[in-house]
Amino acid sequence: MRFVTNSADETVALGEKIGRLLRGGEVIAYRGDLGAGKTTITRGISLGMGLGDEVTSPTFALVNEYHGDKLSLYHFDMYRITSAEDLETTGFFDFMNEDSVIAAEWSENIEDELPEDTIFIELRRVSDDVREIIITGDDRFEAIGN
Repeated sequence: MRFVTNSADETVALGEKIGRLLRGGEVIAYRGDLGAGKTTITRGISLGMGLGDEVTSPTFALVNEYHGDKLSLYHFDMYRITSAEDLETTGFFDFMNEDSVIAAEWSENIEDELPEDTIFIELRRVSDDVREIIITGDDRFEAIGN
């Protein structure tokens, strides 16, 4: 599915629609350059999951955790992860359960370790405000429209 957003607010709104459809147990793998909007769409996903909008980049923390009554969101930065052994030390696999959603930035670095049913979200910066967002791996997002 391909979506186009024309502002950060529209990217957040798309993320919110995605977040409302998450049930838990999902892994979302982001692809996209620096400044493409990965944290912005995660802010929307968090809102859609009912977790609020206090989402920040996990660059220095490696993982940021957001907890709700029903689901939790674990937002990882895999930029410095270069091997399966590195990934294991992050606790990544410990966070995978039916009560959580994992959103991983720089997922290219861990692609061989991702589960088969991973949802891929590719963000492309078209201009300062415009983003092209491509979602693959799960058909349930087709209904959200553009």
